Amino acid sequence: MRSRVLALAATLLLSTPLQAATHKALIIDGENPYHAWKENTQVLKKLLEDTKIFTVDVATTPPKGSDMSGFKPDFAAYSVVVLNYNGDAWPAETNTAFEKYVRDGGGVVVYHASSSAFPEWKEFNQIIGVGGWGNRNASSGKSARWRDGKISLDTPERNCGNHGQRLPFLVTVRDSKNPITKGLPSTWMHAGDELYDTLCGPAENLDVLATAHSDSANKGSGQEEPMLMTVKFGKGRVFHTTLGHDVAAMSCVGFITTFDRGAEWAATGKVTQKVPADFPGADKPSLRP
Repeated sequence: MRSRVLALAATLLLSTPLQAATHKALIIDGENPYHAWKENTQVLKKLLEDTKIFTVDVATTPPKGSDMSGFKPDFAAYSVVVLNYNGDAWPAETNTAFEKYVRDGGGVVVYHASSSAFPEWKEFNQIIGVGGWGNRNASSGKSARWRDGKISLDTPERNCGNHGQRLPFLVTVRDSKNPITKGLPSTWMHAGDELYDTLCGPAENLDVLATAHSDSANKGSGQEEPMLMTVKFGKGRVFHTTLGHDVAAMSCVGFITTFDRGAEWAATGKVTQKVPADFPGADKPSLRP
């Protein structure tokens, strides 16, 4: 009898597909002026965990002005690092470890205001492609815009980094072949958010996935500005989203979907997640609690 039970168990085990291995994600936070970074981190963590693809750890830096010498995350232990940080410089050893992690094939998600971090760190600016604020200006690089069906690299006409009043805006997909945006509507309405314009930087190995028009009537640039981007840095994959200022903006299904798919792509180079049925169309945003 016992042998029959063991045989049946073995048969069931062999016939049952093994569950896909989960990937480890690390969110880095600790400082981010003008943003409720603690709340935002909790949302990011839940979104990643809800995919059933990721387990998530959080590394929080010491408070502003504190000794940063002990902040040394083990980047290599993770498939993707999500940056929700804009604050004091990391130790040189940590910078070097992060650069190596990305060069060697690590995944990175640059989330919203983390593109404002580390203006003096050359390799970080190469990793994020373009950034804003932090005294960035024309000497920091070019602004990437969308013009005549392609990326146009412009000399920034103002200090890098700007946004007008928070309003809903239309997002237009520019690269529908990338796994992150494949299957999305060509245009979709995003919830009220900061529409970043005049981000600038090295803009090397940059692919603009989606843009939005920065309305000059709302103190914008009057240009088609990148909202979603990817960057290649060595063997690493970087997904850069300018969206998601706060919990309200992060409740947009457009943000949720592109963030989750972007994180999976950064970690694996592929996207297995389907476009949800409640993804917004061009007429109005779609929100989840």
